[in-house]
Amino acid sequence: MGQGIVQIGGRFDSSVNTLREAIEQSRLEEATEYANARSPELGWSDVTLLPVIPDPSKILCIGLNYQKHKIETGRPDADHPTIFTRFSDSQVAHGQPMVKPTSSERFDYEGEMAVIIGRGGRNITSEDALDHIAGYACYNDGSVRNWQRHTSQFTPGKNFPATGGFGPYMVTPDEVGDYKTLPIQTRLNGEVMQEASLADLIFPLEDLISYCSAFTPLSPGDVIVTGTPGGVGDRRDPPVYMFAGDVVEVDIGRLGTLMNPIVDEQTT
Repeated sequence: MGQGIVQIGGRFDSSVNTLREAIEQSRLEEATEYANARSPELGWSDVTLLPVIPDPSKILCIGLNYQKHKIETGRPDADHPTIFTRFSDSQVAHGQPMVKPTSSERFDYEGEMAVIIGRGGRNITSEDALDHIAGYACYNDGSVRNWQRHTSQFTPGKNFPATGGFGPYMVTPDEVGDYKTLPIQTRLNGEVMQEASLADLIFPLEDLISYCSAFTPLSPGDVIVTGTPGGVGDRRDPPVYMFAGDVVEVDIGRLGTLMNPIVDEQTT
């Protein structure tokens, strides 16, 4: 996770105190230059991380976007992406616990890559879509499977408090290069459960951004979570779910590794 942290909030511009504000004000390049010109001021142990974007106005999640996962779910081919939403208050940061709800014994991992929108817009073309990306990050779309399957709509199973991991940080496109070369791997207690390449996406980022912007304006700081590979716990024989004491990691090469321990929900 690099050599350390440079404090940027309020330093190079008093109006820019968060990553989202830097993106919204088109100041991300200036912020990067400011940070690169200075030595680290803090170590990772000196800070408590937040989700990469703690308060996006939209989190759009893509389902069934890897062929192996689509096959293991038994879903047919589709002409358009499957989309559901997550709420910002369901997210936790790198290192923070993901919480297994008391109402389920079927808490599942879903390692994914998240795209953070930099330049907003409506009806963005596929050809221009990558120019609208501020950066990329790891995501764990933790899924409460029994609630997800109450009806044909996924949303209830995707929005329990503290079930979505987002981190450890955002990596800008110039550092990533061709996103399709990125590997993605999910590990549960050190065992590899999911492994694929971003080149395996059924609907690539260009098409996802264009499609989403056709029905809703995308804004700076919005997040698109691009789908999970095959190997989810719910479709294994026997199924594999997450319980208190487990540790889950999502590793996407140059994007770093998102790690979250699992804890039980506390009831009063």
